[in-house]
Parts: sequence; C-alpha cells; structure tokens
Amino acid sequence: MVSVYDVAAYILRKKGPMTAMKLQKLVYYCQAWSLVWDEKPLFRARIEAWASGPVVPELYRQHRGQYTVRRWPSGHPENLAANERDTIDAVLKFYGDQSSQWLSDLTHSEEPWREARRGLGPTDRGSRQITHAAMAEYYGSLPRDS
Repeated sequence: MVSVYDVAAYILRKKGPMTAMKLQKLVYYCQAWSLVWDEKPLFRARIEAWASGPVVPELYRQHRGQYTVRRWPSGHPENLAANERDTIDAVLKFYGDQSSQWLSDLTHSEEPWREARRGLGPTDRGSRQITHAAMAEYYGSLPRDS
C-alpha cells in the first residue's frame, strides 16, 4: 500500500500547484473511489470530518500554514502501481478542475462527512473518522456516471 504522501505528490505532479483544501478533497476522493473501484484502500492514513470537510490530519501537519501547495517532497509518485494511477487519474479527470470551494461544498452534501459530523455544529471542531465502510457504501451506491 502506498502512503498518502505518494498520492499527494502524484496529484500535484499531474495538476500543479493548488490550495491545501483542494489537495485534501482530491486525496479524499481518491481514497473513496479506490474503495469502490479497486475494493481496497489506496493508503492507510486516517480521514477525519473537519468543519471544512474531509481532512487527512497526517497531510495537514505537513502543509499547515500553506494556502497553496506546490509540491510534496516527502512523497514518491513512482511508488504507485498502474491501477492506483488509473484510479487517481479518473478522480482527477472528474474532480480535478473544480475549485476547492466546490469540492468542499460537495463533500458537505454527502453522507460520509455528514454522518461523521452528526451532532456537531457547522463550525464545531471535530476529529471523528470518516470510515472506509461509510465511503465504500455511499460512493458504491452512486450511479455509474457520477
């Protein structure tokens, strides 16, 4: 299994500099769709339901304080297998040109984040995990053209 750093580095290599929020959302969707299409997690790192949407705290600790992330020196895109690159490429084709706010709004409307945030206010801090099971169930139930 590759690391979340490898995934982040690959995304930045393919799409170029982006906001930290956008990188977080793209990494989240890569994990979600890997669970559906490949039937396994892409990386081990925990995803939490923060007020701003899904966040991988392990990534956040590395880009904290950066609005724009230009590269991910601790990741190695060459570690990704062909099927993992295919999954990420498909996610980037669908979500990659969207704004960070659009991606955040989308995650806020979807069940995995909403369920993990249940009982919290819109701006409340939270660190509840968005589980692999919740992601696989929700995204696996979407129509194939989504």
